[in-house]
Amino acid sequence: MKRRSLDPETPAQSAELSLCEALLSLKSTDEMGAFLCDLCTPAELEVLVDRWRVVPFLLEGVSYREIHERTAVSITTIGRVARYLNQGSGGYLAAAARAARRLPPATRKAKV
Repeated sequence: MKRRSLDPETPAQSAELSLCEALLSLKSTDEMGAFLCDLCTPAELEVLVDRWRVVPFLLEGVSYREIHERTAVSITTIGRVARYLNQGSGGYLAAAARAARRLPPATRKAKV
């Protein structure tokens, strides 16, 4: 992905930090949903949702083929998410762990 900054005083890294701060400032799933709908095109949002949908299956050890059959998410996308789960910065794991803590105890998965 091409990184660019029209303003040399505001490098892309600073803009990324600003986006992270904006995301953290939102107080509810409704606010976050509204922000994401405003920020992303429908196709971009669909890609994000697809990636997030496969995380629980991967954490449970479900095969790529079965995940594809259950979700219709491409094998390529599933592999990409798996790679970042295993070799990424830990963002998927942190979010999955926190999301699991919000579930009622009877529905939590042991692997998260």
